[in-house]
Amino acid sequence: MTHKPSGAQPPAHRFQHLRDRFMASWAGLVWSRGRELELMHRAMGFAALGFLTLVPLLIVVAAADPASGQGFARWLGQALGVSPASEDEVGRLFGVPGAALQRTTAFGLAALTVFGLTFGSVVQTGYEKVWDLPTARWHTMWRHVVFLALLICFLLAFVNTPNPLNSALGAAIGVLADLIGTCAFFWVAQRVLLGGRVRWCALFPGAAATALGLLGLRIFSQLVFSPLIASNTVVYGPIGTVLVIQSWLVGVGVVVYGGAIIGRIIHERRVHRRMAEADEE
Repeated sequence: MTHKPSGAQPPAHRFQHLRDRFMASWAGLVWSRGRELELMHRAMGFAALGFLTLVPLLIVVAAADPASGQGFARWLGQALGVSPASEDEVGRLFGVPGAALQRTTAFGLAALTVFGLTFGSVVQTGYEKVWDLPTARWHTMWRHVVFLALLICFLLAFVNTPNPLNSALGAAIGVLADLIGTCAFFWVAQRVLLGGRVRWCALFPGAAATALGLLGLRIFSQLVFSPLIASNTVVYGPIGTVLVIQSWLVGVGVVVYGGAIIGRIIHERRVHRRMAEADEE
């Protein structure tokens, strides 16, 4: 009759120990908060609503901008970071630049604006869930207008800002400028949408995490989404490009809400550390 060594643990206990260590780690905490927030479902809703309500409005705004000669396709192509060939496929999907503005009536533009404001409401709800805040009252809807205006200004600045130098140094400076601008936008956007209910210092880590996450998503897009656009266009036609863009928007939603989750965790740990130091004193 054999006996197990006294120090050995059953596989189930080892698995539970590893699981407990993972859940206590940074990654486990983010995973747990993401499940509570239903992160993937919210990201898919973010992508669907963004494509249906925000994209038509941005197409019209881009057509009205003389500096962005290629319209919304140029915005999207630069945000995706795709190759010139894939950017051409995106351009074919959205048609002739400027045509949307010529064919849009005042009533149609007003309807697009209302639909675009719905997108701001969805982002606000996600941020409120991240910070466990009650739903804002109806009279705070003006904040959605401010958020939409900030988003349009941010996209215009993002597209129309050239790299300082056509070199590795210029590319690095451009990436740094994009990071600072993106961080500043999401820092202000969170403050606006949350109605000032969360302090600036608490919102900054989330804005920084979102900016870094979008930079990572852009690199991922260059490696994955750019060739996918070319191959899907051959296999599925224009709908293949739509599928890739929709997948990218899901990734943006994950980064936006996931960055806010990481920011709250950083803020909570910083507060707990300060309280522990105060108790020791």
